[in-house]
Amino acid sequence: MFEKLGTAAKHIQSIYPTTPKVGIVLGSGLGAFIDSISDPTIIPYSEIPFFRNTTVEGHEGRLILGKIDNVEVAVLQGRLHGYEGLPMDEVVFPVRVLATLGIESLILTNAAGGINTSFIPGDLVVIEDHINMLGTNPLVGPNISELGPRFPDMTRAYNVDLKNILRDSADELKINIKSGIYCALLGPTYETPAEIKMLRAIGADMVGMSTVPESIAANHLGLKVCGVSCITNMAAGINDEKLTHDDVKIQALKVMELFSTLLSKAITKMNQID
Repeated sequence: MFEKLGTAAKHIQSIYPTTPKVGIVLGSGLGAFIDSISDPTIIPYSEIPFFRNTTVEGHEGRLILGKIDNVEVAVLQGRLHGYEGLPMDEVVFPVRVLATLGIESLILTNAAGGINTSFIPGDLVVIEDHINMLGTNPLVGPNISELGPRFPDMTRAYNVDLKNILRDSADELKINIKSGIYCALLGPTYETPAEIKMLRAIGADMVGMSTVPESIAANHLGLKVCGVSCITNMAAGINDEKLTHDDVKIQALKVMELFSTLLSKAITKMNQID
């Protein structure tokens, strides 16, 4: 694994030799954020050694390198998921490659179902913490000591300074940003109303099928991590509506401008912290 990461990183560096400072993972329907990147260099996943291509609509499967307001960024336009039949080490491989390239901070984004009934579709939510109900963990198996410790601490899985930057940026932009606990389930089915009742009882505010493996892998690597969920629908049983992936993408597009503006401002601020 360690050798594969080096090989992938060297290939990327041969195309774009500058070291990125901030990494971003874009969730379902949020890929248009790349329009905010100046002088972008685009590399399809299929051209990067050991990368798997994406199979889910709304996940383009491209690495974009460039700048946001003079901050070097590396953006994963589309992610991999466990429900695609992939082992966890392949799901988190792209994030580990970003770390190998030299990023210091990682912004994880996703489209999520709202469990908290004070949320509405279109809300942007800072991820305070997460609940892992995937039934697995990307660190299962022999520990790769070059990447991190056997038992990484997850007490502050989402960096306090980065969360504050997201909130401050939202305040400056007059965005009514929320905060909440994200819960990850394996999927690919959407949850049942009974499952949503259970998740609410254990403290989840939103639910999805991603993000948590990448957060765990990034914390293992010692990266500063933060996350933003876009509430694209209310979870099963709340509004008694049928859930579809097309609706998720449509709602994500509706908040694309706000989402892109928020991330751009936050990235500029992240460049100013140690």
